[in-house]
Amino acid sequence: MTQDEMGVGASTGEGAQPSPGTQPEGKPENGVAVAFGKQLKLLRLRAGLDRAEFGKLVGYAAQSVASFEQGRRIPQPEFVDKADRVLDAGGLLIVLKEELARSQYPAFFRDMARLEAEAVELCAYDTHMVKGLLQTEEYTRAVLAMRRPLLDEDTIEQRVSARMARQEIFSRWPAPLLSFVVEEPVLRRPLGGRAVLRGQLTQLLKFGRFRNVEIQVMPLDRDDNAGVDGAFTVVTRKGGEQLVYTEAQGRSNWLSDRDETRLAAARYGIIRSQALTPRESLGFIEKLLGEL
Repeated sequence: MTQDEMGVGASTGEGAQPSPGTQPEGKPENGVAVAFGKQLKLLRLRAGLDRAEFGKLVGYAAQSVASFEQGRRIPQPEFVDKADRVLDAGGLLIVLKEELARSQYPAFFRDMARLEAEAVELCAYDTHMVKGLLQTEEYTRAVLAMRRPLLDEDTIEQRVSARMARQEIFSRWPAPLLSFVVEEPVLRRPLGGRAVLRGQLTQLLKFGRFRNVEIQVMPLDRDDNAGVDGAFTVVTRKGGEQLVYTEAQGRSNWLSDRDETRLAAARYGIIRSQALTPRESLGFIEKLLGEL
């Protein structure tokens, strides 16, 4: 089956689907932000406003407006809406809003972020850290600060904001089915300190009580574990098509072949059966929380 038949092709543009193969993280791309900034500046000058004047109208400092115009910062959706209205842009800025949101993510993750937002089912097995979708802001910031080479502060804050925005999936309707299996050492590893871990475990308990969410723990005492090949995520789209996402060392990989995705989904089912049940897992997390 061809990539076009599977709906897998270019990573940008209308109807774009995730690109198969490996994508390096590299330097964060800012092409969309730069294009938006140029358009914003042109419209502001056309309206006869300096940055300070325009900033007062939209509720932002002149320095922030400068950062947006120079493509150094990615504006929030609320700013885009206000700017389009104040500058009488007729939708010229709003049309870029979705691409701006995507450009908040590192290049290798952009396809996953988009598919995550439209998934009808998502099943994730993780071995090293708590899944990004489940992370607290403090946990996310701590993890990003540990990256090597070091990320600059603006990039860290941008990615924290983007990761928190992904949690809209928990309030989406129709509610997607979300399943997470996490290895026990992940829940014991105090990334960012004990207080950060305490907050993260508390959040797992919160999400784990949602009706459409199941969180399971793979305990250390299991002598059989089908997840020995590492972490992966199975995303099911409307219509039943499945894609498998893996990520390591700043690189991502997509599997779209039907036989491979079926095997991955079956493997995930086995992993779930070997882990603690959702109810047992919540009790386990509560016990860990009590030990901190």
